Amino acid sequence: MTPLPQPDSLTDALARIREVLVEFTKGVGERDLAFEHPDELIRALGDAGFGRLRVPAEFGGFDVDLPTLFDLLAEAGRADSNIPQIWRGHFTTTEILRAETDSEVRTYWLRRIGAGAVFGNAQSEPSAVIAAAVAAGTVTGEWGSTTTRVRTDEHGRRLVSGTKFYSTGSRFADYIRAAVVDEDGKRGFVVIPAHHPGVAHADDWDGIGQRQTGSGTTIFNDVPVEEHGEIGRYRESLRGLDSFVQIVHLANLTGIARGIVAETVDLVRARTRTSLHALTQNAAEDPEVLGVVGRLEIRRRTAETLLRHVAVSLEAAHTSGAEADFGHAYLETSAAQVAIVEAVLDAATTAFDALGSSAVRNSVHLDRHWRNARTLASHNPVVYKPRLVGDFLVNGTTPQPGYYRHRPSVSAAAAAPAEAVSER
Repeated sequence: MTPLPQPDSLTDALARIREVLVEFTKGVGERDLAFEHPDELIRALGDAGFGRLRVPAEFGGFDVDLPTLFDLLAEAGRADSNIPQIWRGHFTTTEILRAETDSEVRTYWLRRIGAGAVFGNAQSEPSAVIAAAVAAGTVTGEWGSTTTRVRTDEHGRRLVSGTKFYSTGSRFADYIRAAVVDEDGKRGFVVIPAHHPGVAHADDWDGIGQRQTGSGTTIFNDVPVEEHGEIGRYRESLRGLDSFVQIVHLANLTGIARGIVAETVDLVRARTRTSLHALTQNAAEDPEVLGVVGRLEIRRRTAETLLRHVAVSLEAAHTSGAEADFGHAYLETSAAQVAIVEAVLDAATTAFDALGSSAVRNSVHLDRHWRNARTLASHNPVVYKPRLVGDFLVNGTTPQPGYYRHRPSVSAAAAAPAEAVSER
């Protein structure tokens, strides 16, 4: 597929993005069964300007607001739920850079994304690697522990070595945002080239769903950190990020809900017979079947309404800049996560009630919606969210953002000796 020049306007970009999304819908079920990665289509989406959506206009982007971004991610999730997850690391990196406190770093990377560069993610590590490090006493095993190291060699080069899992999107990317620990034990993010000889992408993701996201193992062996490659060192660059990364999943789940409704409607219309106890021989007129389809639509509307609500809440927090508003957005997102997960998983199961036994065949591909939704719902486990909401209501406790841990604020950095807060 020959790449086309990047579009000049948001209108042109949206037209091209939607053309690519149509191509994604073709054969989406077959790709799922075959574990076939949509490499060329992901690149086409990047060439259409998808990765530039949140980049400020001054750096070559379209600077869409968060409600617009999440609605487009839901649209992408409707076409193929692998898309939003593949791009999640890219958009997360863009959010970090939008708030980056170092203006030179911010400008350097946003210009590259504005020119079409794509980022992948390499943050989490295999549990076995962490367990071995805990046993050796080199890490504590607490949230965010990493054994991936960045060191300075005798030539002054910063080099990264380590093993990552859930490295979603990295195989499709130009650059990878990797979580590392430096020689002083400080944690941070560094930018490294995705296709350096020292980077090995293993296609070993064996999840029941989201099979084409490239969420397997990535191994780094003395991979150089890019120029201006240390980002997100301070809390100010990470405000609202906990909400943002979760809302990407909620947008994806909303897209899955849209797909469930559309595909079930098509299957009901094509159905030529009903059950022995049905009140009519025409499935499209069967009251029980129509009731099932109606419930699916209600679940979809629930997801869409809540998605819009949390997107507006996070956008408002960015507008005000108040820490309390970011806390409020996180609580709103946590509550929405519970309801959207329940709604979409229910819809993915209930859809089969509107159809006959033929709907469980692999060739129909209807089961992929439950598998994909179940896989997405297992990220940032929903089981903890009701307690967070209840603790806030009863005790006024606002959850501590995970991305804040181990990172100082700019004010703390200014007040302390440089060597005490440097994350290099």
